[in-house]
Amino acid sequence: MTCDEAKILLHALLDNELDAGHAREVEAHIAACPACAAEFAAQREMKRVLADTNLRYSAPASLRTRIEASIPQARPQPSRRSVLRGFAMGSAVSALAASGVVAVVLRQDDQQRILSEVVSAHLRSLQAGHLIDVVSTDQHTVKPWFNGKLDVAPPVIDLTAQGFTLVGGRLDYIDARAIGAVVYKRRQHIINLFVSQTASTEHRPPKTQTMQGFNCRRWGERGLNFWAVSDIGGDELSEFVDKFEAAMKANVEG
Repeated sequence: MTCDEAKILLHALLDNELDAGHAREVEAHIAACPACAAEFAAQREMKRVLADTNLRYSAPASLRTRIEASIPQARPQPSRRSVLRGFAMGSAVSALAASGVVAVVLRQDDQQRILSEVVSAHLRSLQAGHLIDVVSTDQHTVKPWFNGKLDVAPPVIDLTAQGFTLVGGRLDYIDARAIGAVVYKRRQHIINLFVSQTASTEHRPPKTQTMQGFNCRRWGERGLNFWAVSDIGGDELSEFVDKFEAAMKANVEG
């Protein structure tokens, strides 16, 4: 394990987010590397200091008095019939609203689960021997490699001239399905572009989320879902996605 790989996983080790195998690899590296050991010790000390700091704020008792004084005086009580009528109408509206809210919450939970799996796949790829199945900077070598391994081969675009070097591709698994991962580099930073087939053909604009210190930009286009994951800044990841989309559109129109 290199220092760059270890530094990416130090926070996850500190928060007990690594599985036993990855934790052992990082701990073994720390034991043999003074620089990473010092970085890990500094992060652990910062976590301890923050945990010991009293960041709670208790509102003064006078606040309750002021709030109660600002509440209007009680109005005459409504009749029993109007209360029951209002209750019935409110229950019906609440039931309709709740069904919509539950659907939204379920969709959001599902998206968060998928995002977590995508970030976990990115982390796995950073381990030695897990990043690339086909090593090539030639898009005409990488794209045919996926043929026959997936229902739809992911688009592979050479963005080297734009500052994002194509280095290869591999098969990965998200939501118990095999998907393609196209791998790029920005300086020494890895960008995994995960691509899966979807029934929807509508365009979904890119949206950036952060998890475990990684930026993930997700979008949908032409029956495909895309997740670009990296530890580069959000602006650079957005630049990558913009250039990828522009090149993909130009290829289709061409």
